[in-house]
Amino acid sequence: MPGTSTSSIIADAVARALANANLSIHDVDGFGVSSFTLGPDHAIDLAWRLGMRLTWLMQDTNGGASAGGMLQHAVRAIEAGDASVIVLAAGDVMDRDAFTHLVAHYNSATEDHLAPLPMSGPNALFAMQTTRQMQALGLERSDYGQVVTSQRRWASTNPGAVYRNILTLDDYLAAPMVASPLGRYDCVPPVTGADAVIVTADERGTSGPRARILAVTASYNSDDQRGDGLVTGLADVSPRAWELASVEPEDVDVVSVYDDYPSMVVAQLADMGFVNPGRDMSSFIAEKIATHALPVNTSGGQLSAGQAGSAGGMHGLVEVARQLHGQAVGRQVDARIGVVSGYGMVLYRHGSCANVAVLEAV
Repeated sequence: MPGTSTSSIIADAVARALANANLSIHDVDGFGVSSFTLGPDHAIDLAWRLGMRLTWLMQDTNGGASAGGMLQHAVRAIEAGDASVIVLAAGDVMDRDAFTHLVAHYNSATEDHLAPLPMSGPNALFAMQTTRQMQALGLERSDYGQVVTSQRRWASTNPGAVYRNILTLDDYLAAPMVASPLGRYDCVPPVTGADAVIVTADERGTSGPRARILAVTASYNSDDQRGDGLVTGLADVSPRAWELASVEPEDVDVVSVYDDYPSMVVAQLADMGFVNPGRDMSSFIAEKIATHALPVNTSGGQLSAGQAGSAGGMHGLVEVARQLHGQAVGRQVDARIGVVSGYGMVLYRHGSCANVAVLEAV
């Protein structure tokens, strides 16, 4: 609505998360925030406006990888005794003007080399990446369509999703082209919104629903921006996450991957080991994702629920937490182990930040 501010939507998400955990703002001693549109304010300004008195504070700007990055820091802070109740929040007001400014001034690489080109944001970059992936894996547009339509079916029962009407494969294939082979429904719809989660020390606890963090691992600048986008940093750090968590991909009941494009859903699932080496990717999509045998992006993901700027990076973490809490009304699955991946910060070519978190229902 007119007058909506980034501070107000983040404050609303924080209040909802605290209420869900049966905590108050006075219980909070740590705060992390990620946002592209919070300025000119910073994390400390927002913390003061929310009435927080803290012993730990951080501000993250790593977009699609922000949730995993902040979560990793929060876990370490609690382990070190720097805080016991940490709120992690992300949010952006993403109207047309804000989105136009963001894609033109994302970083110096964008300003100097991408913005002058006759293209809109990262769509053309990922159109080329998708074309390479199609050739490498033998995929067709209909395969990506199964990813998108599967997520739309999940979104149909999510009241927070902006796309909730069932999307057929024919609808997907008939949608206008944006940057071939990407059509309208291959590209996330920008929205305004915010997310928040609370991380507490075991002894601090809450009377609300909980999930245990088994592992968080991260990778930064894994390919020095020289890769072809077919492999993400998750390939390097996922084995360590599985080792720390003492689980395997076969043990996972629900997974959320950062889905700015369907090709990135495919890439991240492969990099985390959900697709056995040598298995045909098309059959994996048809047998596991399209049938919901492997619950992927059960909120509908950003492709159906929307990408709220930097909050899109926390979207998957919130959904997996809801599933493990048993609070995903209308789309609840029987979940004990959940996995979240983050991917983000496109520089000249592809995402330079990636992370994976493994959680367990308590």
